[in-house]
Order: sequence, then structure tokens, then C-alpha cells
Amino acid sequence: MSITVNIYYTGENGSARKFAEEMISSGTVEAIRKEKGNIRYDYFYPVDDAETVLLIDSWESQEAIDIHHGTSMMDTILNLREKYDLHMKVERYISNDEIPKTDMKFIKE
Repeated sequence: MSITVNIYYTGENGSARKFAEEMISSGTVEAIRKEKGNIRYDYFYPVDDAETVLLIDSWESQEAIDIHHGTSMMDTILNLREKYDLHMKVERYISNDEIPKTDMKFIKE
């Protein structure tokens, strides 16, 4: 089982992209990726929305997320969100990591 959180950061005048770039350049993203229990921490840019950035953030457990939320990196994230005046939409998914056989015929590995 894993927990994936999709966070859509939206701002104005390119601020969401600037936020993601500063998260990367500051070393915060790399530090988060090294945390115990982190599976994935990646930013993506929607093709049809220049003012939104998607973060796909995956963890092994809720405990790993809770520990992450207690780190100083969260202060950095919160400060950067405020700096860039970002708004968020959040989706949360729990995976059993099994792909049904009926879906496999549509997947090219």
C-alpha cells in the first residue's frame, strides 16, 4: 500500500512555476526525496494551464507523511507558498499496487 497526494498549485503570472523552481533550486525537493518513506516527489506542468503546477507526492504510509509534516522542510514549503501566493487543490489516493488483469491489455510495458 502507498499513499499518493496530488497537489495542484495555482497562482498568477507564472508564480506556481517559480515556486516549483525554487523548491528544486533550494535543495528542498532533494531533501524530501531522501526522507524515509518517500516514494516520489515530482512536479509536472499541465499542457493546457500555464498557471498551475502539479505535485505528485507519494509515501509508504500515513506515518511517513506525518513525520514529513513535522520537519523543518514544511516551514520552507509554507513560506514559499505564501511568497508566491499559491492556492491549492488536493487529491489523495490509497493504492493497493495491483493492476487488474482486465486492464493489462491496455498497458504497454
